[in-house]
Amino acid sequence: MGCFFSKKSKRKSSEKEDRTPTTTTVETTTTSNAVPLGNNTDEAPKQYSWDKREKVDPKDYMLTGLKDVTVGRLQGKLNGQQFVIQECENCNIYVFDHSATITIDDCVNCRIVLGPVKGSVFFRDCKDIKCVVACQQFRTRDCKKMEVFLCCATQPIIESSTGMKFGCFQYFYPELAFHFKDAGLSIFNNNWSNIHDFTPVSGENNWSLLPENSAVLDSVPVPDPESEFKSVRISTEPGRSIVPLTRGGRRKDSEESCLFVFFAGEYTTANARKLIDEATSKGFMLIQTKEVSMRPEDVKRVFQSNAEDLVEWIGKGPVIALELNGDGVVEACKNIANEVFSGTKVFVSDNKNTSSRDVDSFFNFADMQMGL
Repeated sequence: MGCFFSKKSKRKSSEKEDRTPTTTTVETTTTSNAVPLGNNTDEAPKQYSWDKREKVDPKDYMLTGLKDVTVGRLQGKLNGQQFVIQECENCNIYVFDHSATITIDDCVNCRIVLGPVKGSVFFRDCKDIKCVVACQQFRTRDCKKMEVFLCCATQPIIESSTGMKFGCFQYFYPELAFHFKDAGLSIFNNNWSNIHDFTPVSGENNWSLLPENSAVLDSVPVPDPESEFKSVRISTEPGRSIVPLTRGGRRKDSEESCLFVFFAGEYTTANARKLIDEATSKGFMLIQTKEVSMRPEDVKRVFQSNAEDLVEWIGKGPVIALELNGDGVVEACKNIANEVFSGTKVFVSDNKNTSSRDVDSFFNFADMQMGL
């Protein structure tokens, strides 16, 4: 048995010394075409996929220490990456692209527009902020005096924050619908008014809803015509907003509501928007919307006696449901269904005596499905 300090074998050493690098050849059918093997110094270095990636400059994905300027990112500049905004003062900031997550830290007196965010938007230690935001998750910590026009797929959360005011998302630019899709967000899943306060104070309200007639332009201006964003066609008119304008948690004008559900088809989104236009033009209010997938057992639980005729349709994709409110809304929606959507599979509350139960049954299911 040998040990680490044992004497070297002279035989093995001499054999090692006699070895010199050689070039081995493989004979082909013609000996003159011998192919050399071994050390070929002309061989190109191997390329790996990560060697071919475009180099990323972190500065392209952050805005830091800016004051009194109009800045941001145009379409294609973020393309689903993370983004950071920090230590900015009195700035107008526009992000006309979709992103993974966005954090905003230590900003004061800024106006901010954020295109759809696949994950979270997190404001920390910010003050006097007015913004338009679309995201999967929205959260603030140690913030003061914010106005937020929000589209959020989950329940918005505030923590150690005061003077927070929320309104429904109202914004349009030409690529916005595609950015929602790229971020995996539905324009119909918006919980903007369902705020959870992690740190409530007895006898005080840390948050409230903006007045119903609040206009985005009163809080967040369009970009300066001399800025790099001058070519972006923007509208803040509620009728042009990609996200439907809903009343959310505000008090309803009428005790009569109607559930209207579109089952998956080629034009489901367009049909839902058409219904909103038809109903609101008649003076009815859109309270809430949801887009969710359903299983056969869900259909039976939600639609009960009407389930048998609907089960076969859920396999084609998610359903889009809307709650409309106003005196006479049930009869009006039944007429719209017959006149406008006669060739489309829909569910409409049958009478005003059971319509509230329809609404509660569906939206309670949808909230549980989405973990709200």
